[in-house]
Amino acid sequence: MNKLSKIGVSALCGSLAAVSSANAGEMSVSGSASMTWVSLDEVTTGNPLGIATGMTFSGSGELDNGTTFTVSIAHTHKNVYSVSAISLTTPTLGTFVYDEGGGTGLDRLDDKMPTAWEESDGTGLGAGLQTVGGAGNSTDIEWTVGSDFMPDGLTLRVAYAPHPDGTKNSKKGTGGESGGAEVMNGSGWDVVVEYTGVEGFNLFGGYSEVDQVSNLGDREAMALGFTYALGGVTFGYQISHDNTPGVDAATTDAYDNNAWGVSFAVNDDLSISYGTHESTKENSNGTATGNGIDITTESKSFQVSYTMGGASLVFAQSEVDNSKYATAAANQTEGRTVALTLAF
Repeated sequence: MNKLSKIGVSALCGSLAAVSSANAGEMSVSGSASMTWVSLDEVTTGNPLGIATGMTFSGSGELDNGTTFTVSIAHTHKNVYSVSAISLTTPTLGTFVYDEGGGTGLDRLDDKMPTAWEESDGTGLGAGLQTVGGAGNSTDIEWTVGSDFMPDGLTLRVAYAPHPDGTKNSKKGTGGESGGAEVMNGSGWDVVVEYTGVEGFNLFGGYSEVDQVSNLGDREAMALGFTYALGGVTFGYQISHDNTPGVDAATTDAYDNNAWGVSFAVNDDLSISYGTHESTKENSNGTATGNGIDITTESKSFQVSYTMGGASLVFAQSEVDNSKYATAAANQTEGRTVALTLAF
């Protein structure tokens, strides 16, 4: 995306402080606007048109010892700032990130399958399947170990969340205890490893454990998979497991997922893909909704993406079976999505 403007930190400080050129930083702004149209087969819907706009503020600078830092703040349509992160990259130890928007730790591996546009369950049909997130799905601190300590092609990341309850706190704030899931969550940690030492090949895996004070056991999750690119074709497959002990047997479930996808870059502008994501909810209880029977939610999506400079036009034909782990006729959905995105 193109940068709209740059604001020098030294210029902002003015007469308040003298900032040397070695410590100077800059701030850039980028953004996008996306319009969608969704059509669902045999389903009565209202207005099929949707829009999303967003801005991302990115700042960077350097310390005297060569350590660099970045700050990223994202503002999505009709919301408060939804994602913010501070990253500190040292010359030897690696990179430390404070993040409160997800996408770190095990959450990096929720669905890494190649697509022309979105994950197979993210095209607007409301699949509602459970993917792994771990401590990295909440406000956490992540350390990417410096390359000096790792073999070539190997990346190791460790994430820690003192209380992964999903809250985003302002300066000097705390999440508090409101009596919900945050009471059951203690601390959590993730370990994620990626290997890219073979050309075109990416092998990844991760493990997460979140202490649950009031539940039958700790929440454990894992993911393992790979992608392989040869020419314009990329293929990938992954599995994941999320064990979610509840306060009793009636609220305990586990989710076993497998996903695969293949994409083809026809040229620099045109890409096509097909992928599926299957998630089986293992019900350990005998409630009316589960009856102790495993239920599988499956999403499938064929996508075409065409890029024209700062604009991209996307078409997705998707299908969801048993959305949100329910087998009623209303949970069987098929439809199309058209999206136009403008980046600036």
